[in-house]
Amino acid sequence: MEKQKLERINFLARKAREEGLTDEEKAEQALLRAEYVAGFRASLRGTLDNTYIQNPDGTKVKVEKKKP
Repeated sequence: MEKQKLERINFLARKAREEGLTDEEKAEQALLRAEYVAGFRASLRGTLDNTYIQNPDGTKVKVEKKKP
């Protein structure tokens, strides 16, 4: 995520605590947060896709998504 967007998220969070947000700012904050969360999840998924667990016997097993 771009530095400008992170700064804007932080600015809106500070403003919300101090004086409140307009409806337009609340909508912008929701969109920015959703974009941030999507990026975070994609990054985490990429990390987990390249993660292996090494067993005591030396074999490596790829981490897979838990099945319901």
